[in-house]
Amino acid sequence: MDSSVSRRALLRSALSVCIAAPAIRAQETTEGPLTPLPAREKSAPPPSAPSPNVAAASIDPTFSSTVRVVNVFTTVRDQNGKIVKDLNKQDFTLSEEGRPQTIGYFARESNLPLTIGFLLDSSGSTRQVLPDEKTSARHFIEKVLRESQDQAFVIHFDREVELLQDVTTSRSKLERALDEVEPSQRGGYQGQNSGSTSGGGWPGRSGGRGGRGGGQSRGGGGTLLFDAVSLASKEVMRQQTGRKAMILLSDGGDRGSKTTMTAAVEAAQRADTLIYSVFFKGEQPINFGRRGGYGGGSSTNDEIDVGKNAMKWMAHQTGGSFFIVTEDRPVDHAFAQIEEELRNQYSLGYTSDSTSTSKDFRRITVDTRRPELVVHARTGYYPNQ
Repeated sequence: MDSSVSRRALLRSALSVCIAAPAIRAQETTEGPLTPLPAREKSAPPPSAPSPNVAAASIDPTFSSTVRVVNVFTTVRDQNGKIVKDLNKQDFTLSEEGRPQTIGYFARESNLPLTIGFLLDSSGSTRQVLPDEKTSARHFIEKVLRESQDQAFVIHFDREVELLQDVTTSRSKLERALDEVEPSQRGGYQGQNSGSTSGGGWPGRSGGRGGRGGGQSRGGGGTLLFDAVSLASKEVMRQQTGRKAMILLSDGGDRGSKTTMTAAVEAAQRADTLIYSVFFKGEQPINFGRRGGYGGGSSTNDEIDVGKNAMKWMAHQTGGSFFIVTEDRPVDHAFAQIEEELRNQYSLGYTSDSTSTSKDFRRITVDTRRPELVVHARTGYYPNQ
């Protein structure tokens, strides 16, 4: 059963943060809150039937207001990039803020319900790769999502962020939403108040893609990547349980978001969501230099590198993986690797020994006793979430 009625929605951002330098800078705050979604109807999560060996890791790890079991999903690869599937609890080490922790819960995770968010960059730079992205996403939905247990949603972003399909278990609804994603048209700055809106949050659309006017709009040059990650985390993922991952397909260029990159990653971390970044070198439209993003002027190799580094950093901080799309490694190759990782996760659970009441970020490190192996796990968590 769908978790809610499909809501197509539109965010028009009043761009209020200007990032002056083209380099990635860690910023802790945003200037002015993003417009939230309207209140969502609560619905039961999709049913699950975990096997006995994963039951301990599948339970909501909150026993009291002061004791919390921290769950960490990890994947492990060898030096050749192959998934390692045969590790046991004794093969892992885990520390929090440099202090060794006792791993109390361990499972090879595959049955726990999965929520996937597809975030597709539909700015002008994607016109050459977007058809392949949509096709690969469809194949991924058909192969990975179990209709009785897993669910997904679809967001596209350019100069606006739009929720095309809310969380659903229906493959057909997800595929129809993917069909609607089209690259935005290039053009100059259109100014403010080019139309009327129907309220805050993700208001409904009228008149299909041609009816998306309204609020402040930019032609081609706007790419609200960080806003999309933040809103998907806060307004969708925070409401879900089980395993959660976003598949972000973009060239990494952000132009106009109110949210900083650091704040977007924090939102994903607070939602316990992995980010799988699929990077491609798009056509790179001209940035008219109005506000936000990485600055004005036409794109350069340095700007492309900044976008790639942003995508890589977001994946690393949340415990996901980073993939580059090339002629030799097309986008379906990245989706196949994401599928493999999601089917071969380890779940580690521990009770923090910290006596601090602070709600600040706590850094964790997961490793194996075999130094040749590479572990992908989130870099920390926010307590009392």
